[in-house]
Amino acid sequence: MNSKRQAAEARGRRAETLAAWMLRLKGYRIVATRLRTPLGEIDLVAKRGKLLVIVEVKTRASADEAIASVSARQQQRLAAAAGWVPSWRPGLADCDIRFDVVAMAPGRWPQHIQNAWISN
Repeated sequence: MNSKRQAAEARGRRAETLAAWMLRLKGYRIVATRLRTPLGEIDLVAKRGKLLVIVEVKTRASADEAIASVSARQQQRLAAAAGWVPSWRPGLADCDIRFDVVAMAPGRWPQHIQNAWISN
């Protein structure tokens, strides 16, 4: 792996760790990090009550850029991967699912965007 790719991977891991801690402080239980499904990877799976939250963590120069970087194709892939989660953990089958984004930007607090998009 080249050094640019390694640096990006390390930044992504740090951002996901920070996002997970922020969500814990907000009362969420982290069910999985970097969950690899047959349909793609989910950065974070969190739960609060009967709500299952699929979280995409994005780091960009600004929070707005981070939010805008979640493409429609990526939203579809995450929605498909979220549909797989109950087969992985049957106890989560009765949960409502929400899609959130945690946007990270240098020198800024993480921004948690709830209901970042609606899946069909």
